[in-house]
Amino acid sequence: MSPLVPGPWRMPAETEPHARSWMAFPTGGYTLGDDAASAEEARAAWASVAHAVAEFEPVTMVVDPSAREDARRHLSETIEVVEAPLDDSWIRDSGPSFVVPAAGSSAAGPGAADSAVGGSDAAGLGAVDWIFNGWGAQAWASWQHDREVGRFVADQAGARILPSLLVNEGGAIHVDGRGTVLVTETVQLDQGRNPYADKARVEAELARTIGATHVVWLPRGLTRDYEEFGTRGHVDMVAAMPSPGVVLLHSQNDPAHPDHLVSSALRSLLKESQDATGRPFEVVDLPAPTELRDETGWVDHSYVNHFVVNGGVIACGFGDPAADSRAASILASVYPGRRVVTVDARPIFARGGGIHCITQQEPALSL
Repeated sequence: MSPLVPGPWRMPAETEPHARSWMAFPTGGYTLGDDAASAEEARAAWASVAHAVAEFEPVTMVVDPSAREDARRHLSETIEVVEAPLDDSWIRDSGPSFVVPAAGSSAAGPGAADSAVGGSDAAGLGAVDWIFNGWGAQAWASWQHDREVGRFVADQAGARILPSLLVNEGGAIHVDGRGTVLVTETVQLDQGRNPYADKARVEAELARTIGATHVVWLPRGLTRDYEEFGTRGHVDMVAAMPSPGVVLLHSQNDPAHPDHLVSSALRSLLKESQDATGRPFEVVDLPAPTELRDETGWVDHSYVNHFVVNGGVIACGFGDPAADSRAASILASVYPGRRVVTVDARPIFARGGGIHCITQQEPALSL
């Protein structure tokens, strides 16, 4: 296979400085649930994450006009609110993936309009507008409004829009900012997303849009992610790169859980893999909490689904003091100098995702 030739844009690592974080407030659908108590639980959970992030950096919350009053009740004045129609509230997936000019590129210069449309110069801020189709056209999903969220957020940020014909979500990619990207075969090659794509086509598009020069293909994600309300294998539930050459891996240590075999297989694959520089990965296990099942089946509780912010890490908590503390300690060790804040993520996971799934970073630009 020919070497990947990166485009003029680079997706920064999540650990690089942020200008702000974006979120979307819960509105309608299964996220709010079937009764008032469930709806309030969802709103409170999203608000808790927003306020935790706001301790470190600005937060802008996209709010559907129908949820205006609910948002005002739950969000402090520290959270900026902008209104746009929404179907759901997983902005990591419906929103854009922000990029910046690669070193030595002219992405922000006179020729930039040739490869990007819309938005302003914004000193080089770009936003990849993936096609969003409800995680592979899931029967329960709706995306009439959410397919427009990427462009809306990009416009609000003043970013140049980079259109893509790839059906993809932000939770389906994880980058180290140096050319390496982790993906899963069951997402980008999903017949409900990209029925005519193969690995070469996906890799070429990731090179063009986010500057990936080395794609690490994981075979799958966690077990629950293949059930009715799953994404079919998002990588941000199973693996993350806290720094170049290092992979945090969700580790299910209980043989009774099907993810015990999943994490074991992924560990073996990653230990034989390398990053874009040819450096072998150091794999750091991030053990799962002790709960194995809930009322609907095997849980996918994962500390890997954390969110890195300026000077901090917003970690998932699962009401398991020993496991939560252990995870916070591991996160503090791989993100030195950052304060780890744990937020109860159980209401978010019960609705199909985690803290990383409901947040999206906008990188700060070096001026």
